[in-house]
Amino acid sequence: MTRREDREPLSEEDLAEIAALPKVELHLHHEGAAPPAFIRGLAQEKSVNLSGVFRADGSYAYRDFVHFLNVYEAATQVLQTPRDYGRLTTALLEDCAANGVIYCETFLSPDFCGGGDLGAWREYLHAIREAAEAAERDMGVVLRGVVTCVRHFGPDRAKPAARCAAETAGNWIVGFGMGGDENRGELRDFMYAFDMAREAGLKLTTHAGEWRGPSEVRAAVEELRVARIGHGVRAIEDLALVDLLAETGVVLEVCPGSNVTLGVYPDLAAHPIARLRERGVKVTVSTDDPPFFHTNMRREYVSLAQTFGWDADTLRAVTRTAADAAFCNTDTRDRILKQLDTK
Repeated sequence: MTRREDREPLSEEDLAEIAALPKVELHLHHEGAAPPAFIRGLAQEKSVNLSGVFRADGSYAYRDFVHFLNVYEAATQVLQTPRDYGRLTTALLEDCAANGVIYCETFLSPDFCGGGDLGAWREYLHAIREAAEAAERDMGVVLRGVVTCVRHFGPDRAKPAARCAAETAGNWIVGFGMGGDENRGELRDFMYAFDMAREAGLKLTTHAGEWRGPSEVRAAVEELRVARIGHGVRAIEDLALVDLLAETGVVLEVCPGSNVTLGVYPDLAAHPIARLRERGVKVTVSTDDPPFFHTNMRREYVSLAQTFGWDADTLRAVTRTAADAAFCNTDTRDRILKQLDTK
């Protein structure tokens, strides 16, 4: 793969083609995709005080990663009913469609959708699926759910989340994972929850290697035995681990704009996504929590093209990697791959 310094800069026509490519997104937090205006509107409807959540320009306000988590959870206060989540699902899929996303997996936490109660979770899930099915019919975006526990809520709270995942596993709930504060606890503390989800036939992912170093990525592979890793970018600090990822085919759900905005890397040029791919690691591209990080999938693709000289064919290959790594069933994957091959 040639780098940008070895080739002519991409033209405006090249960048327009890249922006218009069909896309597959694997790392998107459901609540984190809520447009600020949507959350403000719900807060007004419900008379919820969200002071401190927004900047003067209406965007989300946070100082660092831990404060971001606090603001994220504060914003979810207004998402109180299954109907609220149905409306949110429509809003986030409208944004996906506008950015050319044809398949998306979102992280859904039973902790936010019913407090981990299985009966309540089923009601929330029904509303989310209903909205997703309408969006697939009307907008052509396919959505699937990956249930997540929240690391900083602790391993005991992870168990009911895994039970919710196991009891609703199927063609729509397709995976289980973990988000939250990577600096809290150890991955091995959550093995029970991951084993429960695995036994239910769910595919596994977890956030690792965003804030902690490569040892956390290795633990995700060796202890939790995940198929994908959210972020995983600090694996680059251990080239033996990078080679292990390449050999085993573990896929990284890379969110470049998120990493730069939160200060994991000072700018996109310093981001290791290109180096990881050059060494044979399967990398994909996602937005994480797009309105928080002032990004979208079009912007991610164009920024990678401008920074690393990735042309349309390179980004098509990255998208195909994401489709191959999707947790959906074979029929859905074949349908997505067919769309990618014809556009």
